[in-house]
Amino acid sequence: MDLSICLIATEIFGWGRYGGFGSCTRMIGSALARRGVDVYAVVPLGDGQRPLEELDGMTVHGFPLYKYHSTGRIYRDVDADVYHSEEPSWGMRAALEAVPDRVHVATCQNPRTREDWRLVEGFYPMRRRLFNALFIGELKRAVRRLDAVYCQARYTVRKVRELYALPYDPGFLPNPVEVTKTRPLKAADPTVCFLGRLDGEKRPELFFELARGFPDVRFVAMGRAHDGGRDRLLRERYSGIPNLELAGFKTGPEKSEILERSWVLVNTSVSECLPVSFLEAAAHGCAILSFHDPDGFASNFGYHVTDGDLDLGLSCLLEDERWRERGEAGRAYVSEVHEVGAVTDMHIEAYRGLLDRKT
Repeated sequence: MDLSICLIATEIFGWGRYGGFGSCTRMIGSALARRGVDVYAVVPLGDGQRPLEELDGMTVHGFPLYKYHSTGRIYRDVDADVYHSEEPSWGMRAALEAVPDRVHVATCQNPRTREDWRLVEGFYPMRRRLFNALFIGELKRAVRRLDAVYCQARYTVRKVRELYALPYDPGFLPNPVEVTKTRPLKAADPTVCFLGRLDGEKRPELFFELARGFPDVRFVAMGRAHDGGRDRLLRERYSGIPNLELAGFKTGPEKSEILERSWVLVNTSVSECLPVSFLEAAAHGCAILSFHDPDGFASNFGYHVTDGDLDLGLSCLLEDERWRERGEAGRAYVSEVHEVGAVTDMHIEAYRGLLDRKT
């Protein structure tokens, strides 16, 4: 296919980086590469990552985090038709400056207002908070220079338009997920899972404490904390709960097996947009139990906790096996809207349309 794309991201799934943004970047990039698109990715270096790597059919350029200011050369060398930022970032701005005549787009993965940042800023280092305070205005101006802006969740369209003072509504460009054709084989006994970092912002302690109140339910926590000390402390504090399994970081078939067996995914984060974990869990027929309701995921496909009572929400889902019907509804939804093949079609169509408009 006569099309080249450069994905710009703060991480890609691999080399010690396992966040949702990185997962989306890798899945989108590999899916495009399978369609014959020339795909490049530019990301900060991860653990053991070399400046030039091949990954799933993509060419991955890495750079030290402190060299954001000098990445323009990479974008010029890549010489792509389209530069797609998986979230507005400093890399997006660098690409705009380096190759201004090319098509530049961004997908807003987790747009945050000042109020949103106040909820989570205590969980971030001072360096990150200073960066936000000093450069957010410049980043907003760069977003307004893009050829197109997209949202991965429909409910954020108005928010993004207002946040960046755009003269148009951003488009909808969903994140992809693999959906198997075979129905998930659920565990015979009630099983509930957590999928995410065990960092403070994610509040995994709420999941662990939930396990204490449901001794007849199996609880499986997938993930680990970025800080090794915090990770060890959590495991020491909660390893004595008999029905709680601290499974550590899981990926690939191991993660899929746990999701397939689970009845419910519990999300306890302080703040969320539409996390990849929701899509992955729904693809495996899990109901969603969450304080957040992006695009109606919890209210339509599980239980939206509005009063802080996770116990009540889980009891409701387990009663009369409500989780099963809602989990199947979620699986049908992601099969239609977020399935990787359909999402790849949407990306290629968007790129082609913007290139035609540019010429």
